[in-house]
Amino acid sequence: MYVYACRIQLFLTAQSLKEKRGVVKSVLARSRNRFNVAAAEVEHHDRKDTAVLAFVTVAASGIQARSLLQHLETWLVEERPDLEIAAVEIEER
Repeated sequence: MYVYACRIQLFLTAQSLKEKRGVVKSVLARSRNRFNVAAAEVEHHDRKDTAVLAFVTVAASGIQARSLLQHLETWLVEERPDLEIAAVEIEER
């Protein structure tokens, strides 16, 4: 079993924390449904312009797990062009 985690830092154009929450909740729910990953906002809860999201997956091979998380990143870029990805970290846990 291989456990991989991905942290993605996003820059948002939200005008309020309520608007930010809506965007973050949408991204998390859609990624959970599409990729079957555990997902949560892990940092910057009180800032409306930045969010750090974490995604975790478990797979039989490390290549499969890393590929899934890379595909999730690609999907996020294509699906949400309004979000700017500042940093991405993928690591084995």
